Amino acid sequence: MEVRYATNPTDMQSYDTERLRKEYLMENLFAPGELNMVYTHVDRFIVGGVVPGQEPILLEAEAKDMGSRYFLERREIGIINIGPKGIVNVDGTEYEMETRDCLYVGKGSEKVTFASADPSQPARFYFNSVPAHQTYPTEKLSISEAEPNHLGSIAQSNERTIYKFIREGGVKSCQLVMGMTLLKPNNMWNTMPCHTHNRRSEIYLYFDMPEDGVVFHLMGEPSETRHLVVRNEQAIISPSWSIHSGVGTSNYTFIWGMAGENQEFDDMDKVAMQDLR
Repeated sequence: MEVRYATNPTDMQSYDTERLRKEYLMENLFAPGELNMVYTHVDRFIVGGVVPGQEPILLEAEAKDMGSRYFLERREIGIINIGPKGIVNVDGTEYEMETRDCLYVGKGSEKVTFASADPSQPARFYFNSVPAHQTYPTEKLSISEAEPNHLGSIAQSNERTIYKFIREGGVKSCQLVMGMTLLKPNNMWNTMPCHTHNRRSEIYLYFDMPEDGVVFHLMGEPSETRHLVVRNEQAIISPSWSIHSGVGTSNYTFIWGMAGENQEFDDMDKVAMQDLR
């Protein structure tokens, strides 16, 4: 598990492209037969990708970094399958996961394994995990059960559908909020006009992109913006002080996860377009 430390906005102003990518971009989460994780001290998120092959893969704690007997001893986790059908086993109970289905697993679950329904077409599990002080029940929510929220317009190149999985009024959690946004064809912009939210941080995973496609992810304080070039199935750490917008060379899908002081989706500090620099 790779460990990354938190940064402040003043330091970020001096970063070159390589340093920006090293601090905020997660490039190699998904590899055949592997579980890969990044532990960021930004709200102590653990971000992971799992691609099971012939054998199931166990979600294990990193004793040195986590100080836990098992991964979810003091944590909760949200899992979304972005690949073919897979199976998540939680303490002996199997949950079949079709593409874009979500599973929440609460604090205290001791054994979690990931498997592909057909190893020749492996599942691709993505997860966000954060500390938890209360246990909520494990719950699966398929994308067909999630309530879609249609926003944006073709005139602004941001026509999209938002699915809120783990949230107030949806799947209950201690502090994790998680969902997915699908841009419609011929739409490229997300989260613009932009915002920050000093009360919580956010993680983005971009996917459903062509091999030669990219997203130009915008970050930084509103008066000191920077950009990162993001490719398919790569993720971004967005600190609480940073905007988090992007524009792609084509439409794409992204998963957003949040943690911090509250779970209110609309708790945002909006930034006027004329204030961006």
